[in-house]
Amino acid sequence: MERYFDQELAALKSEILRMSSLVEAAIIRSVESLKKLDALEADSVITADENIDELELQIDERCLDLLALRQPMAHDLRFIAMAMKITTDLERMADLAVDIAQRVLEMSGKPLLKPLVDIPKLAVLAQKMVKKAIDAFIDEDTPSAGQIIILDAQADKLRNLVQRELIDDYILKDPLSAARAISLLLAARHLERICDHATNIAEDVIYMAQATVVKHHPEKLEEGKG
Repeated sequence: MERYFDQELAALKSEILRMSSLVEAAIIRSVESLKKLDALEADSVITADENIDELELQIDERCLDLLALRQPMAHDLRFIAMAMKITTDLERMADLAVDIAQRVLEMSGKPLLKPLVDIPKLAVLAQKMVKKAIDAFIDEDTPSAGQIIILDAQADKLRNLVQRELIDDYILKDPLSAARAISLLLAARHLERICDHATNIAEDVIYMAQATVVKHHPEKLEEGKG
C-alpha cells in the first residue's frame, strides 16, 4: 500500500512539472508575441490557457482523492496541501501570460513604441524563477527556494526601470504614444507579478520543510542558515 502511495505522489509531481512547463512556455510565447507584435501568436497563448486550466483541475482532483482515500499524515499531508496551493499560483501565472498577450492585441497594427530591452530581461528572470521554484518544491530544496526570494528584488528593479522610462520619456512627453506606453508598462507589471507568484511558491517550500514563515520577513532566510 505504501509503495502504491509513493507511485501516486510521483504521478502528482509529474503533473505539476507538466503544468509548470506549460506555464513557462506561455510566458515565453507571450513575450515573443510582444517583441514582434504578433497577434496570431498572442491569440495562441490565449487559446492554450484552457489546457492549463484543465490541468489545474485535474491536479486538484488528484490531491483531493489522495487526501480522502489515503489520509496522509505529517510530511505527505503538507506536500499535498502545498501542491494544491502551488497549482493556484501556476494558474495565475498563466493568466498573467494571457494578460501580456492581450496587451499585444491592444497594440496590434501599430509600430512598436521602442526597442524592448528590460522587458525581455524581466521575462527571462520570470521564467528562471518559475522553473527554480517548481524544482525547489519537487526536490524540497530550501536553499534554492531562498535564492528565488532574493531574486524577486531584481524583478522589482527591472519593473521600476521600465516604468520610469515609459512614464518619463513617453507618457509625459508625448500624449499620442501614451496608449502604447501604458500597454508596455502593464506587460512589465504582469511579468513582475509572475515573479511574485514564483516567490510565493519558494516561501511555501521553506514553510513546508522548516515550518518557518519568511513572507515579509526575508531576514529569516539568514537565520535559517545558522
